[in-house]
Amino acid sequence: QVQLGESGGGLVQAGDSLRVSCAASGGSIDNYAVAWFRQAPGKEREFVSAISWIGGTTYYADSVKGRFTISIDNAKNTVYLQMNSLKPEDTAVYYCAASSTKAPAVVVNNIRKSGLYDSWGQGTQVTVSS
Repeated sequence: QVQLGESGGGLVQAGDSLRVSCAASGGSIDNYAVAWFRQAPGKEREFVSAISWIGGTTYYADSVKGRFTISIDNAKNTVYLQMNSLKPEDTAVYYCAASSTKAPAVVVNNIRKSGLYDSWGQGTQVTVSS
């Protein structure tokens, strides 16, 4: 099972950009579906973005589409989430997660659901001030 560690969070102003990273160890990240979720205080964890090993397809929540970009650096075994035009409502702890599921239909149909993922990082705080 791959181990994940997030970094790069911080305090920024509305309209700024930030890139958070998810470094993987114990396995090659390009063999997994990898996602970013976030959880704001008092709210449930929500899906943000994902990338699958099935053709490198990317997925985004409607709230971040056009502003956030997920990518993989295979040489560094790291997944990134580039966040542009940040808004105060983007404030949350951001978690990366990886799924070892290899059935393509299961991955595609469940990629936005936290239950698909069996490895999670500890999270990194992103705070956007207005």
